[in-house]
Amino acid sequence: MELKPMAYQKIVQLAEKGVDIRNPLTLDIGDEVNVDHISGKGVTIYPGCRIYGHKTVIAPGAQIGREGPVTVENCQIGPKVELKGGYFKQAVFLEKANMGLGAHVREGCILEEEANGAHCVGLKQTILFPFVTLGSLINFCDCLMAGGSSRKDHSEVGSSYIHFNFTPNGDKTTASLIGDVPRGVMLNQPPIFLGGQGGLVGPLRLGYGNVVSAGTILRQDVTDDNKLILGKPHRRSGVVPFTPAAYLNLSRIVRNNFLYLANLTALDAWYRNVRKDFFEGQEFGDLIYEGLVDKLSLAREERIKRLKAMAEKMPRSSENSRAEGKRTTGKEEFGRRIESACELFSDQRNAQIGSDDRERFLNAFHEHKRNTGATYIEVIKSLPIHISTAGTLWLQAIVQELYTRVAAFFPSLELLKKDHPIAE
Repeated sequence: MELKPMAYQKIVQLAEKGVDIRNPLTLDIGDEVNVDHISGKGVTIYPGCRIYGHKTVIAPGAQIGREGPVTVENCQIGPKVELKGGYFKQAVFLEKANMGLGAHVREGCILEEEANGAHCVGLKQTILFPFVTLGSLINFCDCLMAGGSSRKDHSEVGSSYIHFNFTPNGDKTTASLIGDVPRGVMLNQPPIFLGGQGGLVGPLRLGYGNVVSAGTILRQDVTDDNKLILGKPHRRSGVVPFTPAAYLNLSRIVRNNFLYLANLTALDAWYRNVRKDFFEGQEFGDLIYEGLVDKLSLAREERIKRLKAMAEKMPRSSENSRAEGKRTTGKEEFGRRIESACELFSDQRNAQIGSDDRERFLNAFHEHKRNTGATYIEVIKSLPIHISTAGTLWLQAIVQELYTRVAAFFPSLELLKKDHPIAE
């Protein structure tokens, strides 16, 4: 009897359990893939797809490759997700998230419920809260975006948009907070609109309800809410001297990076204390939840790695500054103390930050959840204002406490100056 390749056997197993494989001869499936982690309920795999990775999960109702071939590698794909065409690696997609043809979604990405992108969208180390919508031809790596409350009231990024996440010095300490975690998870904030053919020069922070006009390249934080931000020409033009590793805005770079890390810690607390229970009873719910926590860990590791890499350049930057007669104290502090500051974000004692606020919120939240008995989105959107406010206070306590601890390591950078608030 002729032995069949393992891939063939796996395809047969998937078909027998109910997966709709439109052209089995065009499906490539890795030997390491666990077919028990692919649902037979309403899953469709269109021609030309490739499925790899021992951590890959495909939940009921998922549609893979309807618009073009799809490669999936170690992704957790939730219920009714549509990956229409492209490459997807080490990312997690929650219920009804979808991406169009030509997507390139790499490690560290989380697309929460109904977050979506049109054709030719590139993401890496990106977190999109529910309903966030990306247009076409977009590069949106290294950022977190929140805002909005439904498919009709969502934050949006216009087509041909770029989040500039790489500097002339070769740094990627450029993660941007478009919205934030403490308010964003409550799904009750006004949406943010980034007009097409524009960009953000990371690291930036942007408040809720803000509208950035089309064609604008935003280079500064706008932490106030509900502003119209109009583009203007760059303040300088022509050819001017360039000093490598100058880091003239080091305080702002450090501030925004550590605020990003603190927000990731708050999101981790939200996932572990609030979201986790909603995955119980779902097919592969435990595996999808594990994927969420894993992607947050990847995001945290990435930000710490990039901060440490920038810190390694401080001796050269300090030398350049001394040659120009400028102060170097802040740069030297950053170079010496970066390890200690980053250790704050791997300390398990962070679980106790804001514990009193957390318990007050969770007690009220769980009572509301029992009375509502609905899905995650329905429960969050129906929270009375006093409960959602209590949750925001808990998460903000995490952000503020961690950031205050970080600031103590770098007194010369004046990270707690009043004109640079942690959150408004």
